[in-house]
Amino acid sequence: MKTIFWVEDQYHWVNKFEQVLIDANFDVTESEDSVETSANKLILHKFIESASQAINHSTEQPDIVILDADMNGDQDAGLTLSALIAKKWPKVPVIFLSEHSGTGIEEKVFEHSSSQDFIAKHQQNVERVLCWRIKALLRQQQLSSQSKSNQSESTLNSGDLLIDLATWNCYWLGQRLMNPANSQRPLAPTPRKILRFLVESSPRPLTTIQMEQKLESDRFNYASYRQHIKTLRHSFEQAQQAVDSESFIQRCKSGTGIVTFGDQGAYCWIPENDKG
Repeated sequence: MKTIFWVEDQYHWVNKFEQVLIDANFDVTESEDSVETSANKLILHKFIESASQAINHSTEQPDIVILDADMNGDQDAGLTLSALIAKKWPKVPVIFLSEHSGTGIEEKVFEHSSSQDFIAKHQQNVERVLCWRIKALLRQQQLSSQSKSNQSESTLNSGDLLIDLATWNCYWLGQRLMNPANSQRPLAPTPRKILRFLVESSPRPLTTIQMEQKLESDRFNYASYRQHIKTLRHSFEQAQQAVDSESFIQRCKSGTGIVTFGDQGAYCWIPENDKG
């Protein structure tokens, strides 16, 4: 069971999402097919004043916060609540659920708040999208809270890289690796598998034949291997740029990261502290 703090002033949106949020399975420790035995606790506020009072006087923090950006014509209402939440519940993920996607409101949210996500209410299958994004944020929070010195059985760590062995999601410098061609979509499964196999094999390289065997694919060849490596490097580059100005691709050329191994059609994962 998860506790969800939701601020929404329009009744038709409350009717659309309320039962979905109560019934959804947000347990990130279980498989997708598992069934929750208890409903989620939904704390709903329809006015910014009541929400502010509840936040200020609360003795327990929720697991996730969902905010509306524009409430009763006030486009700063969501930002005001977000700033209050950042002080009261700094570790709780915040999602904005709004009708104003692709507008100046969305830009203000990302520039002036610590929100982790902004979801458009009018998109197709928005109920499923919302639940999936909540679970992803909760899973990422769980992973980021794990100490690097205490590697969990459910994760694989190598320097600043963390791989979730339950979902195969990969995180670099705390940023989830996404599709470099579309940062809103997750990295495809094959590049993630290749990265995991490279990390598990490190510091030994894996040739095309060895990777083909691990992937159990008779259609894998050096051209596809090279293309997946290119995708991975650009995904890392995207995550790196979100944190600082350093280039991950330049790292690879300098001998750390995903390194080309000789002319044998092989690649190797070399973390920063293993160089030399």
